[in-house]
Amino acid sequence: MAGSGGVGGKGTEGALEALRAIRAREEGAERLNAFLSLAREEDLTAVEPGGSLAGIPLAVKDNMTTLDLPTTCGSRVLEGYRSPFEATAVRRARAAGAVVVGKTNLDEFAMGSSTENSAYGPTLNPHDREHVPGGSSGGSAAAVAAGLVPMALGSDTGGSVRQPAAFCGVVGIKPTYGRVSRYGLVAYASSLDQVGTFGRTVADAARLLAAVSGHDDRDATTSTRPVPDFEAATRRGVEGLVVGVPAEYMPDTLDPEMRALMEGALERLRERGARVVDVSLPHTRFAIPTYYVIAPAEASSNLSRYDGVRYGVRQAEGDILAMYEGTRSRGLGAEVKRRIVLGTYALSAGYYDAYYGTAQRARSFITQDFRDVFEGGVDVIFTPTSPTPAFRIGERTADPVQMYLSDVFTVTANLAGIPGVSVPVGRIRGLPVGGQVLAPWWEEERMLAAAGALEDGLSEEGA
Repeated sequence: MAGSGGVGGKGTEGALEALRAIRAREEGAERLNAFLSLAREEDLTAVEPGGSLAGIPLAVKDNMTTLDLPTTCGSRVLEGYRSPFEATAVRRARAAGAVVVGKTNLDEFAMGSSTENSAYGPTLNPHDREHVPGGSSGGSAAAVAAGLVPMALGSDTGGSVRQPAAFCGVVGIKPTYGRVSRYGLVAYASSLDQVGTFGRTVADAARLLAAVSGHDDRDATTSTRPVPDFEAATRRGVEGLVVGVPAEYMPDTLDPEMRALMEGALERLRERGARVVDVSLPHTRFAIPTYYVIAPAEASSNLSRYDGVRYGVRQAEGDILAMYEGTRSRGLGAEVKRRIVLGTYALSAGYYDAYYGTAQRARSFITQDFRDVFEGGVDVIFTPTSPTPAFRIGERTADPVQMYLSDVFTVTANLAGIPGVSVPVGRIRGLPVGGQVLAPWWEEERMLAAAGALEDGLSEEGA
């Protein structure tokens, strides 16, 4: 499989070249609005890279704190904010030799599926600038897809790495919850949030994942398990691997072209020695309502800190209550406000058990579905990443339910905490389509072996 496309090297020449290319693209007629801030050239020259990512230009989603660049989360309420500390994932990537060239655009506070909710304007899909790149990590996905950087960091709360990876035709990995430290990742929904990686190839995304994984004393949810050689796993092959295909992810309503691409991907796995079996995840139908109770509930708590007192922008007017109201009303966007209101309602007295408590019980059933399938002899699960290719900008902004349904195949992995990867499997009307591989907890190697086989099969077909 290909490496990082020849970009980067033992020095910073590749990063300087990438930074200049990004600036030229983002200031020109083909602007994608993928970046919110860029590093200074003089800062890059001071870097002495070494390690597995030596000299590789890296983009970082702008909800991960950095010392040298602002952290805005795509929100006016944090406009110009600079963190006094750096996210563990960013620090580890730098330690492995990566050169951070900029911070990427996102749906505000990672709340969205299209990167249209950014306070700084939408990111455009490099394959067709009239379409969305997916979200919320749309800036990172678009930057990799456009060839501006070979790798990028994103975050995945309900599919926010995998879905934009599918829409942009790149590889996106969400690891097991606890594999990568969340320290310095600005919290949206803490029991669901996970740092993920993008790459042009499965091997690239896997190499970045290995560099940022591992226990961190600053995040009590991280595991002390050793970090495997994820990149080597992509070359392992799938001989004897049992691949489950859940009926709930291949419904009769699935677009025939999408179904054909999924069946073609499964055939590639069969040709390489995998065995494909039908399985069922019966509680999948509860995934979207469960997610959209739990995530907003946790968001309403996490975002209470943005009140004009401690962080970012302050609307100073009248008494302290007026300051709170002014800061949050003017600083937060419509989607963020919607989720805060929904979450606060779900947690309110008299409704907590009916909504949040019920959603947590449904979450346990969804998790048990995966456990039953994996304990029943299935090694990995294969599904579409999203029901459709990228939709047009503005097509779903007036219908939140339709927007939320674009994550119907990805939210379950976050609810259960299992790893998932999206890998390109073809195109529909010129737009990329991704297939998703899900694996048991801590079995990223198995997942990446299947993703690598899919990638090899597609390249051999010339798709």
